[in-house]
Amino acid sequence: MSASLDGTVTGAGQPLSGAQVTLFAGSREGSRELGRATTDAAGSFRITYAAPADGVLYVEAASADAGRLRLRSVVGVGAGGGVPQRTATTATVNELTTVATTYSLARFSDRHGIAGPSPGLQNAAATSFNLADPATGKPGAVVTNKDNGAGNETLATLGTLANLLSLCATANAPHCQDVLRLATPPGGTAPDDTVQAALNLVHNPTLSPAELHSLAGTASVFTPALTAPPTAWILALRYTDTGLYAPGRIAFDAKGNAWTTNNWQPGTREPSPYVSVLDPAGHPTLGSPISGGGMKAGAWGIAIDHDGSAWVSSYEGDAMSKYSATGAPLSPGTGWKNGGPDRPQGVAVDQKGNVWVANFYGLKGAPDQGSVIVYPHGDPSKAVTITGGGLDHPFAVQIDGYGRAWVTNARLSGARLMETRLPEPTGLLGASVTVIGPDFKPTAFSPITSSSINFPLGLAIDAENNAWVPDFLSNSITELRPDGTIAAEHELPVTVGPWSAAIDGSDRVWVAGFGTPSVWLLCGENTAACPPGASTGTFLSPPQGFRNAAIQHLTAVQIDQSGNVWLANNWSELLPPTGGVGLVKLIGLATPVCTPLTPLPVRPSSATATACPKQ
Repeated sequence: MSASLDGTVTGAGQPLSGAQVTLFAGSREGSRELGRATTDAAGSFRITYAAPADGVLYVEAASADAGRLRLRSVVGVGAGGGVPQRTATTATVNELTTVATTYSLARFSDRHGIAGPSPGLQNAAATSFNLADPATGKPGAVVTNKDNGAGNETLATLGTLANLLSLCATANAPHCQDVLRLATPPGGTAPDDTVQAALNLVHNPTLSPAELHSLAGTASVFTPALTAPPTAWILALRYTDTGLYAPGRIAFDAKGNAWTTNNWQPGTREPSPYVSVLDPAGHPTLGSPISGGGMKAGAWGIAIDHDGSAWVSSYEGDAMSKYSATGAPLSPGTGWKNGGPDRPQGVAVDQKGNVWVANFYGLKGAPDQGSVIVYPHGDPSKAVTITGGGLDHPFAVQIDGYGRAWVTNARLSGARLMETRLPEPTGLLGASVTVIGPDFKPTAFSPITSSSINFPLGLAIDAENNAWVPDFLSNSITELRPDGTIAAEHELPVTVGPWSAAIDGSDRVWVAGFGTPSVWLLCGENTAACPPGASTGTFLSPPQGFRNAAIQHLTAVQIDQSGNVWLANNWSELLPPTGGVGLVKLIGLATPVCTPLTPLPVRPSSATATACPKQ
C-alpha cells in the first residue's frame, strides 16, 4: 500500500535546509530504506513509500552542513507488538524526537539502524510517543501529564538532553566536540554523531553529569531544562490506572502487558479487589482494573502460566485467584482454597506448568510456620502442600533451570507482615532460604543460612542458576551458588532496605529499595556485559542508586522485552503508612528479557522466527 510522509527537520530550533532525510522500516530482519528526500529552504520534505506490514517506521535526518548532527524520530508502529498500530502522516524531526527515539529504542539501535525481534521492538517504539509527539516535535502527552510533567525530573531531563544535541546543529559548532568527548564511555571510542552520543548516555547513564549539564546550559532551545546536574541521565515515566494503588509485584505476559497486584483500595488501607493490567506503553488494557475471582488484597504474588493466564495470591482472601489472558476471572468467587492458603505471597510457574505458592502462614490450624503449595500443571484439585526443609514464613518463590523452587523465609514475631510491612529487628526468626526439588521435596542442603541472610524477601535467579537474595535488614544482596553455598555478599552503598531483585538479559542485577526509594544496578556473573574493570558485584549505578521523583517506596522490580525497568510504588509515605501510586518505567536502561520468565532470564533473539523460547 502506498503512503506518504510530510515533515520538517529543525536543528537548534531553526529549519535545516539541504538535510538528507531517509525513511526506514525496522524489523526482525534488520533495517531497510523505504524512501529518501532532501529538505528545502524551509526544512520541509515529502517521502512516498510502500508501507510495511509490521515492525517500526523511523526517520533519520543528516545535516549537510553540520556533519555531527544526526536526528531521528519514530513515525510508525506496525503489527507484531503488544500495542495498537499507528502511523504518522506528518513529522517534525528535531533533537527532542532524537532523544525520545534513542532512549526508547536503546536496546534495538546500533550504527546500522533500528531493528530487533517482536514484540519488544514495537513496544519500545510506542514508548517514544510518550516522550515526544512526532507530528509536532514537542514533548509527548504522557511525559507532560499530571502523573509526570512538573511532578518529576523527566520532562526537564528530556529538554536538557535535547539542548545538548542542539550544540551540534551548526557547522563548526564550538561545543559539539565537547559533547561528543564527554559522551564517550570508559575504554570506548568517541561517538561519531548526536545519535550515538545519546545512545552512549542511555547505556552509560552516569557519564559526566556535571560537565554535560554545564554544556547544556549554553543552549536554551528546549524548555523546561534541569536547573542542577542529575546523578544519572535516566528518563522515568509514572503510569497510573483507576484502582492501581499500593502495587505489590509485577509480571509480564508474552505481549509485554504489565500485570500487577494491588494491596489496598485508593486512599485507604482497605483490601483491594482489583488486579491491574497496563499495556507496554502504560495504558490500561484488558478491562483493567479487573475484579472477581476471589481477589482481596493482592500481595507479592503474581505469575503468568504457559497459557498466558495470570495466577495471583489473594492475601486477605486466603486464596489463589486466576485470570485468563484476556482478563476474565477463571477462579471461583472466593478463589481457590486448595492446599490451605493462609496469607499467600510469592507465586511462580515452573517448566512443567506447576504453580508454586509461598504460603506465608501455612495450613489453617497448623503451627504458624508456613508452607509451600503446588498446583500440579495448574490444577488446584491436585494441590500438594510442602513443609519442612526450614520453611518458616515463606515469602518469595522463584524457579531455577533445574525446575527447583527457591524460597525465602521471612518470619516476623508478633505481627503479620502485610499489616506492619516494616520489619521489627527483634523477634526475627526465619532468616533463610529453602530449595525444593521438582519432586516437591526440600533439598538436603536446605535451609541455607548465613549472617548476611537477614529478613530476605524477593529473590531472583540468573542464567547460571545463581540466586540473588536481597536482605532487608543486613542491607545487602547475598549471592548463592546452585548448590546452596554462599558465593558472595554485596553490601549496598547506602541504607536501602532492599526488597526485591530482577536479572536482565545480560545477567546484570537490579535491586529495588523499599526503605530508600531508589534502584541499584550490579554487575552479575557475566562481567563481559559490564564496563572495563568491573567485577561481579560492582555497582554500576550511582551510590544513591537511580533516583527520580516518580519513584516511591518499592517492593518490585521487573524487566520487560524492550529493556525497560518497571517498578512498583508500594508505599508513598512510611509514617503513617500510605499506599504508593502507580508503576514507574525506567526507559531503555536494561538488556531485554523474554517474558513470561521461562524461568531463567533469556535475551530475545532475532536469529530465529520465534524470538523467545516457549515455556
